[in-house]
Amino acid sequence: METLENKITLNLDGDTEVSVKAFIAPIEYTINNFHIEWDELANLRVAEPKKQYSASVFQAFLPSESVSVGECWQIEEDGVTELLQQLHPNPNLDMSINVSDSCGLWACLRAYNDQFADIVFRIHAEFKFEDGRFTPSQFTGHLVVDRTGEKVTFFEMYVPEGPINFDVSWKQEKYSIIDSGLCQQMELRVGTQNPVRDVEFIGDSITDEEAKRILTQRFYKSEQINWVLPEQALEIAQTQQKPIHVISIDGPLTDEAC
Repeated sequence: METLENKITLNLDGDTEVSVKAFIAPIEYTINNFHIEWDELANLRVAEPKKQYSASVFQAFLPSESVSVGECWQIEEDGVTELLQQLHPNPNLDMSINVSDSCGLWACLRAYNDQFADIVFRIHAEFKFEDGRFTPSQFTGHLVVDRTGEKVTFFEMYVPEGPINFDVSWKQEKYSIIDSGLCQQMELRVGTQNPVRDVEFIGDSITDEEAKRILTQRFYKSEQINWVLPEQALEIAQTQQKPIHVISIDGPLTDEAC
C-alpha cells in the first residue's frame, strides 16, 4: 500500500483465494420471442454457479501505476475472460468484429480511505453461441480492495436492468436475425454487500454516478455533447434564431442493448 500526493498504488496478495458466485436468471422476454423459439437462448444458464479463483485474477482490474480519484485505466483482458467463462464458456471481448459501437474495458477509482479502495468499472463483451451471439448492454460493477490486507473484500460484475438490456443475433441459414430483450440477472459476485456503500468518504471520493459518467465518456463520443432538455433547446433556438434538427432514435446511445 502506497499513498503519494493523493495518488495510491493498489495490489492484491496473489496467494489468497476468492470464491465467486454466478447467476443468470431465465430470459424475461424478447421482442420476437427468441427466448421461446431458440433453444440455446431459452436454456441459457451459468457454466459454473460457484468457483474458486486466485486473487491474482482480480489484479487485472487494478491500475499498473499510482492513480488518483476519478482517474481511469484499461483493464487487462485475460482476467476478465477467465471470470466471464464462469457465466458462459465462450466470451468475446473483441466486439469490433461485429461493428459494435463501443469496445474496451475501463476502470475508475471512485474513493479510498486508509482501509478500502472502491473501483467502479465498465466492460463490453458478448458470448458466442453455436448459432449466434448474445450481447449484454454492458457489464458494470465494483471491486472493493482491502488496502492493508491486499484482499478482495467485495466484487460485483453485472448487466444493469432493462427495460431492454441485451441483444442477440440468431443465424438462420444464409442470414442472421436480430432481437433484443430483458434478462433480470446476469452477475458475478463476491460477498453479499458492498462494505463502502454507506461510508462517507471525506475528500478523496466521487459519487458512484460521477464515476459511471466518467467511464461512459470513455466509450461514447455522444456523451461529450452538452445535452439539454427539449424545452431548453426550444428556448436556445429562439434566443439564437437557429433551427432545430430533430433525429429520432429507437434505442439508447450509451450501451449495446439495441
